Amino acid sequence: MNSPVTVRSLQQRISEMQPMRLDARTIPTAAGLRPLLPGGSLRMGASYAVHGSRQLALALLAEASASGAWCGIIGDTAFGAEAAVALGIALDRCVIIPEPGTDAIGLTGALAEVLTVVLLAPTTPPSASESERISARLREHDAALVVTGDWPRPESTLRVSCSRWDGLGHGYGMLTDRELTVQTQDRRGTRSHTLRFRDGAIADPGIAPLRHLVAS
Repeated sequence: MNSPVTVRSLQQRISEMQPMRLDARTIPTAAGLRPLLPGGSLRMGASYAVHGSRQLALALLAEASASGAWCGIIGDTAFGAEAAVALGIALDRCVIIPEPGTDAIGLTGALAEVLTVVLLAPTTPPSASESERISARLREHDAALVVTGDWPRPESTLRVSCSRWDGLGHGYGMLTDRELTVQTQDRRGTRSHTLRFRDGAIADPGIAPLRHLVAS
C-alpha cells in the first residue's frame, strides 16, 4: 500500500463506486451514540478520540456504513469481521488496512479524500504537521476521523471508565450484552454517559439496564 500509484488507483475506484455525499454537515450516527456527541452526530470535517474500547470506536462507523457510506479502518491489527458486521458495518464498503506500517498517516490522509469515515489505530502519535494536514483534508473532503488514542484538538474525546458484561447465569451462559460508562469531553464540558450493546449491536437509548453485571 506504500505505492502512490496504488493509492491513487484505490481512490479512483472508491470514488466511482461511492454515492454522492449528503448535503448536510452531519454523518448518520446510531441513536445510542448521539448523546455522546456534541450536536448529536458525527460532523463532517471533525476528528474524534476514543480511549478504552475498540468496540466503541467501531460503533461510530456503523450507522454511516449501514446507510451506504464507505468507511476505512487503518492499523487495527485485532480487527474482527464478525464483530464489525454485528455492529452494522458493511464489509463490502469498508477498506481495511490492518498493518499499514509507517504509511498509516499518509494512508489516512489519502483515504479521507474519498471515504466518509476513517478509523485510525496509530502505533505512534502523529506530529503536529501531520495532524494539521489530516485535519485540512477532512474539512476539504467532508470526512470524519475516529482515532483510538490521542489526537490534537478533537471535536470530542470519549473515554471508557467502566465496562460490564451480562449473560452469565449460575455457571452457564455467554457474555453477550455489554454496558459501558463513557466520559466525554467537548465543548459541552465533561459528561458521563451509559452506552449499551445487545448481541454486539448498539442498543436503543431507552433499553433497560443490564441485570447480571460482570466487570471487565
